[in-house]
Amino acid sequence: MLRRLLFSLATLACLAAPPRTMRVDFGHTGDATSETFGLDRVVVEPLPWAGDPAKALDASNLGKYFFEVDDKATGKALYSRGFASIFGEWETTDEARTLRRTFSESLRFPEPDGPVRIHLKVRDAANAFKDVWTFDLDPRDPSIDRSLPPSPGAVLALQKEGDPAGKADFLILGDGYTAAERPKFEKDARRLMEMLFAQSPFKEHRADFNVWAICPPAQESGISRPSTGIHRHSPLGATYDAFGSERYILTFDNKAWREAASYAPYEFVEILVNGQTYGGGGIFNLFSTVAADNAYSSYVFVHEFGHHFAGLADEYYTSDVAVTSSPARPEPWEPNVTANPRQPKWAGLLSPAAPLPTPWKKAEFETFSHAIQKERRAIRAANKPESEMDALFAREKAFETNLLGTDAHSGQVGAFEGANYESTGYFRSQEDCIMFTRDSVPFCAACRAAIERVIRMYAR
Repeated sequence: MLRRLLFSLATLACLAAPPRTMRVDFGHTGDATSETFGLDRVVVEPLPWAGDPAKALDASNLGKYFFEVDDKATGKALYSRGFASIFGEWETTDEARTLRRTFSESLRFPEPDGPVRIHLKVRDAANAFKDVWTFDLDPRDPSIDRSLPPSPGAVLALQKEGDPAGKADFLILGDGYTAAERPKFEKDARRLMEMLFAQSPFKEHRADFNVWAICPPAQESGISRPSTGIHRHSPLGATYDAFGSERYILTFDNKAWREAASYAPYEFVEILVNGQTYGGGGIFNLFSTVAADNAYSSYVFVHEFGHHFAGLADEYYTSDVAVTSSPARPEPWEPNVTANPRQPKWAGLLSPAAPLPTPWKKAEFETFSHAIQKERRAIRAANKPESEMDALFAREKAFETNLLGTDAHSGQVGAFEGANYESTGYFRSQEDCIMFTRDSVPFCAACRAAIERVIRMYAR
């Protein structure tokens, strides 16, 4: 017994304390045809690094961008991650054709022991990553900011399953909740957490997650919705109307939400906004958002979290969007859509009875959906009550659930044309999916497989 105890103590003594978390804040500037990068500051966050040191390198091939931290002396890769960004979406909008803008972004990684070289890469036309910005960093640089940012308030453990290093750590941040509304935030956060874990494959992997919550108090209830003249100086800066899309919620205040989030372990972040109007957003390895009080908040939350967590593409294509796709139809990096229906990424999941491409009631769906979108635009243009939008969505859901659930290949895995905002040239794995409609359906087979791959990247 004594020998075993001494061995255990010796083993613990040999284990090094986890490194601190280092964050590089930088500016990402450009337009539709060019992009440049500039260092803003380097900070050391309040908490130790929460990730698994055995899973420091990213082999998922996900993301429009990728960064790698290399030991400067040996060139050995110490840490890497793929990600997407607000700039990466904005550069495909009409505005980017006539205007240059700067967005604040961040890279987070374990604080290195010595000097490192950081490579930021972007995909080229052939989908390969190429260097676009390289810089050196010495962790002993006295200009690195090691001060503590203002406390955002108490950190709530909604679900703690174990050491953050062995779990996927998910942080829910509240925005637009006053101090008096904190109990509402906690109730909203718990409700949506339960909705996430009611969906496969999150349901089967619930024990692989820690879930934390922080809600910095707002001076006013709610967030900005500029298209209706509503402006709020909320703690995290979340706003509707991102890129001119009335339902798209983002925050462009990277520093504000990063500083609030730094007080909890996290790899994934949801910004839960105190609002009733339908809306949300999700960007891979950045954050996702949802309006808490909308009738469809649970659906939007799970859908947008799919973008953020696993890099899932939108499978719908009839709704208005601010971004534009390439007419060349290059193969997307996202795991649930393809431009090659005869050899899709999910080939190992195909149903034997499903032909490739897979026929479905596409024309009937499009005729109905375009009519719904026309009604949707009219409701927003007239600024009608949200209840009218909810009723429209309910009518849409009833029709589409029946149409897509009773087709010849409903439930089968194949290659169904219409995805990635385009009616032709892109294909999804199943006729219906959380990433395609608001119907009461699960994630499609390709989405489930992609989510499970990411879970394995973070959970032991």
